[in-house]
Amino acid sequence: MIFNTRRSLMLAASGLSALALSACATTLPATYAASDFAAIRKIDAHVHVNVADDAFLDQATADNFEVLSINVDYPAFPSLADQAEVAHHYAKAEPERFHYATTFSMQGFGEAGWADRTKAHIDAEVRRGAVAVKVWKNVGMVERDAAGDLIFIDDAGFDPVFDHLAATGIPLIAHQAEPYNCWLPLDQMTTRNDRLYFSAHPEYHMYLHPEMPRYQDLMARRDAMVARHPDLPFVGAHMASLEWSVDEAAKFLDAHPNAVIETAARMAQIQYQSVRDYRKVRDFFIRYQDRILYGTDLTLNPGEDPATFRQAAHDYWTSDWAYLVTGDTQHVEDIGAEVKGLALPRSVIDKIYYANARREFFSRP
Repeated sequence: MIFNTRRSLMLAASGLSALALSACATTLPATYAASDFAAIRKIDAHVHVNVADDAFLDQATADNFEVLSINVDYPAFPSLADQAEVAHHYAKAEPERFHYATTFSMQGFGEAGWADRTKAHIDAEVRRGAVAVKVWKNVGMVERDAAGDLIFIDDAGFDPVFDHLAATGIPLIAHQAEPYNCWLPLDQMTTRNDRLYFSAHPEYHMYLHPEMPRYQDLMARRDAMVARHPDLPFVGAHMASLEWSVDEAAKFLDAHPNAVIETAARMAQIQYQSVRDYRKVRDFFIRYQDRILYGTDLTLNPGEDPATFRQAAHDYWTSDWAYLVTGDTQHVEDIGAEVKGLALPRSVIDKIYYANARREFFSRP
């Protein structure tokens, strides 16, 4: 109930902010400039530091970012044990700059003792510095039970773990489903990066696999789980997989006061919408300024060139800053368009880039 009180106060403040903005609609609040980028304290709430190489933290320091590195049960990443080792190293070496989210294995799910073992694992990671727990899209799209049926996020077997997170105030970061483009034909996808990825990996292109769950089914199960756990601090990764429509994202946030969303790897889909309805997208960020966290999905894996990564990270961060902060126009290759920046007010930027993440991950009761 402490969490609900905190959230209610936050939402009340958000309502007052919205009224104040409405009353002053004729005067655009002061905005930051592109040149303010390095001076403003920021948090990237979704990255993956998967190797003990200082390149990521060096660039984060240069660009005035703290990072939340998210461990995930992803076959293309190092093992969960290796990811945890890197996280433990930097949580100790760079506690002011580096934060991490732990995760859990689905091995043994449905067997006696799985929930207790998982809770014990999470508690041990929290003692070592973890500030959140990640559940990945393998739940709903890969993992199967003893009968061979897919395991979904609303399975009652997760309830003891999610109840434990709610009781301890630990946020759950959930990546459910794929971008909506995954269920569309290639020629109907809205972004170049999705077309390239799914054309190269038809095994993951759900449009070609009608035997797999539909996007709407995965979203309905996710929503049912969030509704069943109203005291659980919930972070919808990748715009809660509603990146294709700020209207749908707004409905999700309105329906679930315990939820926030973050932007990781979905900025192009947001920009695709703002090219078509600039005012709607800008108004969305202002209306939900207390419910949106900035994230990128930047990843440093073993074997990658540190210098190349540092430049790519800086370019990614500064491009997003220009889009959210300024009214400048930039060419976005992934949508083949000139995109005007949203020029969000300073107060909104301060929340999206910093204050919201601090509240969600560092203010447990």
